[in-house]
Amino acid sequence: MTILESSRIIPNVNKEQKISRADYVGEAIDRVVTIEAKNMGMPHNNLAAMYAAARIAAGGRPISMVAAEKLCAAIKPGDRVLLLSGAGYAPAMPKGENDGPPGVASLAKVLYRGLGAVPVYVAEKCHVDPIVASSHAAGVMVKEYRHAKDLRLGASLVVAPTGQADVPEWVTATLDEMKPVAVISAERLGPAADGVIYSATALPFSGLNTTVEHDTIDIAGLVTEATKRGILTIGIGDHGNEIGFGLIREAVSRAMPKGGTLCTVVPTDVLLPAMMSNWGCYAIEAAIAFLLNRSSLIHSPIDEERILRACLGAGGLEAIFTNTEFIADGLDGETSMACMQFLGNIVRKSMEVSTTGLAH
Repeated sequence: MTILESSRIIPNVNKEQKISRADYVGEAIDRVVTIEAKNMGMPHNNLAAMYAAARIAAGGRPISMVAAEKLCAAIKPGDRVLLLSGAGYAPAMPKGENDGPPGVASLAKVLYRGLGAVPVYVAEKCHVDPIVASSHAAGVMVKEYRHAKDLRLGASLVVAPTGQADVPEWVTATLDEMKPVAVISAERLGPAADGVIYSATALPFSGLNTTVEHDTIDIAGLVTEATKRGILTIGIGDHGNEIGFGLIREAVSRAMPKGGTLCTVVPTDVLLPAMMSNWGCYAIEAAIAFLLNRSSLIHSPIDEERILRACLGAGGLEAIFTNTEFIADGLDGETSMACMQFLGNIVRKSMEVSTTGLAH
């Protein structure tokens, strides 16, 4: 089944309308990754409103499928895709958290093996170890850029400057050298209206009143400059302080406690709010696999366990309890494994043609 064939019109469950096969699958994918199960002490009951606003911005269609279609249209073999991630800082999480690195690693795999892209991770130095460990566990080696680009040996890595004053020049140099066709940001925090980077509960992570040991380096300029250059940008997040949510600032302000304070001003072309950023990445992974008619590209529940544990072992702590238990964003690791089982089944079943059994 080609991408064109995947958009064949099929009846929906009530037969009053007709939707494309791609949107039927995308709808199921989006429903799975937007199930909200959160600690009542944390911001909750806000995801549905943010997703609804982002979906309107995506033309009313399932956001995972819109993002996947745009990536498939933009990427040719050998093209570079920047993958931004990394959240969490000392003293609580010196190497960051385990929401983000597993997600971008899984996206890197489907972009690399499915579309022939050269994934390039972008992160601060403190977040490098969990990202590299997640990528290796996903089966994508992290190499020098020249080897990744010229020999197609896997992904590469760019480390952000340690001083904010060096970021503008670095942004220009990175985009000029790598000439990416897409920039994807997952669980990467962006500046709010006052220029400060905030946590999901509006604690300042930069500026005069920062609550972390070292100011967060704001690398959102990569996304802003990419947009100016006409490069596809995609944002994935869960609370509104991540790069991309500038697309729906009013919705975040209404839905999130202190949303007007913490919401980033940085938009992306497509924004996918999800239960956790990892799951948002997995949704786009599954949608790309569907469009390519290659369900084998979706990582398995066992793969998910390996990736999460590798991230934890490399210092990417679970964010709610800030420890190395097999948890991601407050949910048992088995829940993320189940998410992958469900996403894989959605895609595989959509490719089946039943030849046996009774009609119901």
